Amino acid sequence: MVSTGSMLGGLINPTPTVVIPAKTTTRAQGGTGSRAFAVDEDLVYDLIRTIKDPEHPYTLEELQVVREDLVHVTQDEKNGYTLIRIEFIPTVPHCSLATLIGLCMREKLGRELPDGCKIDIVVHPGNHNVEEDVNKQINDKERIQAALENPPLMDAVKECTKETDGY
Repeated sequence: MVSTGSMLGGLINPTPTVVIPAKTTTRAQGGTGSRAFAVDEDLVYDLIRTIKDPEHPYTLEELQVVREDLVHVTQDEKNGYTLIRIEFIPTVPHCSLATLIGLCMREKLGRELPDGCKIDIVVHPGNHNVEEDVNKQINDKERIQAALENPPLMDAVKECTKETDGY
């Protein structure tokens, strides 16, 4: 678990609501490269639901940060790409880790999905005090690249996105 609470002077959300996921198996398997397979909502959700929260020892699914109904996939046949839109709900409206959560989702999807996917990750409307700023940061190519070059940040992303037994 990545615990940033001590770095920030305490937990951002000391008592998160945790649910037991109804879905316990995943069809998403690791891999890289330009594999050809169908990308749909189930696949995308399976990939992001097991990401660990950076503050708590729970997955994004268990904390209801990600939900199946907030994952949308559309095929743009004309331009030859798949558009993936994910809305997520931070556990508190002032969550300072929302950008890290978005980066974790983007990194995991980038590793696992085939080329030709455009990913848009946003805070579900009305669920963060500065959602516009968070959305801009997690979808800006230059900011993403800068984050990927930051070793402590990448260590946190790797810790949150590593697979564990049971998923």
